[in-house]
Amino acid sequence: MSQRILFLGPPGAGKGTQAQLLCDSSGLLHLSTGDLLRAEVKAGTDLGLEAEAVMGRGELVSDDLVLAIVRSRLSSHAGGWLLDGFPRNLAQAEALETLLAELGQPLEQVVLLELDDSPLVERLLGRGRADDNETVIRHRLSVYAEQTAPLIEHYRQQGLLVNVEASGTVEAIASRISTALD
Repeated sequence: MSQRILFLGPPGAGKGTQAQLLCDSSGLLHLSTGDLLRAEVKAGTDLGLEAEAVMGRGELVSDDLVLAIVRSRLSSHAGGWLLDGFPRNLAQAEALETLLAELGQPLEQVVLLELDDSPLVERLLGRGRADDNETVIRHRLSVYAEQTAPLIEHYRQQGLLVNVEASGTVEAIASRISTALD
């Protein structure tokens, strides 16, 4: 099985759930950029303080800061890992590849969790979050498609991309992912 994996997929495709399951079963380090940022803030690290100040202003954390946090985690980690939530566009992917080359930990496989918009909208509406209404969700899906399409093609051209159908039960999707990674 691949040891350095990236998960891609639209909001609601189950990336977080599937990433956690795979990491728990295979001992991979789960690098969810949102979780990493929160952990750095909680730990009060220099990077965390910087991230907290940016988020406190309601701004997006810069690519450089996210990459610094990823570098911090991977430079002291010798085993496998799964990156979830970053990169989100081609510029971020190129910066990540440079970082991973410096660390001697190149990406081995990219799993694209695919699901049509209709079931995605249903899943996201079913989460019951206050900010999730159909208009907002459809906008998030169109932004994802616009920003991520070049990224998908980038990884496909590198021969790293595997497509996994993200419909059905959590277990069925996990089984498809496991098969794709073997």
